[in-house]
Amino acid sequence: MSVSVLSPSRLLGGVSGILQVASLLILLLLLIKAAQLYLHRQWLLKALQQFPCPPSHWLFGHKQEFQQDQELQRIRKWVETFPSACPLWLWGGKVRVLLHDPDYMKVILGRSDPKSQDPYRFLAPWIGYGLLLLNGQTWFQHRRMLTPAFHYDILKAYVGLMADSVRVMLDKWEKLLGQDSPLEVFQHVSLMTLDTIMKCAFSHQGSIQVDSLISPGRWTHRACQLAHQHTDQVIQLRKAQLQKEGELEKVKRKKHLDFLDILLLAKMENGSILSDKDLRAEVDTFMFEGHDTTASGISWILYALATHPKHQERCREEIRGLLGDGASITWNHLDQMPYTTMCIKEALRLYPPVPGIGRELSTPVTFPDGRSLPKGIMVMLSIYGLHHNPKVWPNPEVFDPSRFAPGSARHSHAFLPFSGGSRNCIRKQFAMNELKVATALTLLRFELLPDPTRTPIPLARLVLKSKNGIHLRLRRLPNPCEDKDQL
Repeated sequence: MSVSVLSPSRLLGGVSGILQVASLLILLLLLIKAAQLYLHRQWLLKALQQFPCPPSHWLFGHKQEFQQDQELQRIRKWVETFPSACPLWLWGGKVRVLLHDPDYMKVILGRSDPKSQDPYRFLAPWIGYGLLLLNGQTWFQHRRMLTPAFHYDILKAYVGLMADSVRVMLDKWEKLLGQDSPLEVFQHVSLMTLDTIMKCAFSHQGSIQVDSLISPGRWTHRACQLAHQHTDQVIQLRKAQLQKEGELEKVKRKKHLDFLDILLLAKMENGSILSDKDLRAEVDTFMFEGHDTTASGISWILYALATHPKHQERCREEIRGLLGDGASITWNHLDQMPYTTMCIKEALRLYPPVPGIGRELSTPVTFPDGRSLPKGIMVMLSIYGLHHNPKVWPNPEVFDPSRFAPGSARHSHAFLPFSGGSRNCIRKQFAMNELKVATALTLLRFELLPDPTRTPIPLARLVLKSKNGIHLRLRRLPNPCEDKDQL
């Protein structure tokens, strides 16, 4: 018998042939992909030829223009040169068209284009698909069902809860004054707004601010984790309570309904209710949006007032005349502080809590100046760029509350701290109430001064924050009532 054995040379030859074929296939696929990218880039260049922009690298785009956390500074410079819109090339065939003109904003916000998912994709595992991430008919159904949750009759009861949380924070600040060092306020404010949300969403008793963990930042993160972990448990417990005889009517007679009560009682037009998954998504979305964005707004407002002492003192005089020592602040007070409201709005103009929002064009669009964009283009509505656009706001870097004086005229879409159109922030009134309560009670208790050694560096993220924190010096003010008692 004989055994046929392949020679090593023939075996190597066969392997070499397979590798050659594989290499040719890979090369062919790469060439096809390169051709697709080239053709797509050429299509984009043609589609965007009406929109000039600074020179960009064919592969790296404008990456070199946005180095070292300088995005917002670069946007301000681009807005001066390109006051309506400007393409931002990310790399190769990836581009976003930045919009910072009120007419452009009005057109896009008046349409129903879906949100760009890229900036928000990482949030989905955390907050689920609630109003922030939903699109289309499902978003519309949820929006209509949730709108009654932010009716002023519901919001009235929240003012006292907001004030309670703010006072806990201010009491903590008083204890820290003895350290004679600037205070990083953002982490404290973030914890306070989370405390408020816990009370308004779940009727949470007590205050999560009094926990003795060392780092407020770490505690805020941990509190968020705990809240999310227990959302399902709280939902199931509340649903079980509602099923008990007589419990439903008892809930309806409560002094105030929390956000979860309203979600459980609400029904869509077809009579269906939210699934447990949807309930959790909407509660978690409310907590995320209601806590981080509001914390950003309050922190930057306090910083703006600290760096403009004359405006700060005028606000304080107005608030003292309205609230006295601030022992009580009610819903009716919130519309009686016009100058403070003007300062709050000017701070939101300079430091919008959400610096930009994205849309993917579902159909072509033509803007009022005649320029057009085709379907499929990603547009970024740069709220920060809009608010710093000298064509819209003369001397945009100057803090000037008179821009928002009663009766002052401006474009309907020149000021968008809460976005606009049908997808505007559903909780904008809730947020404004909290901004007013926090600002008023803080100014009654403390004089705010900046830390000259640490000027905040704004960062363009989902929520506007500072690279190096927001540090303020606080001086305890005498209580007017205490002074009277001593006389």
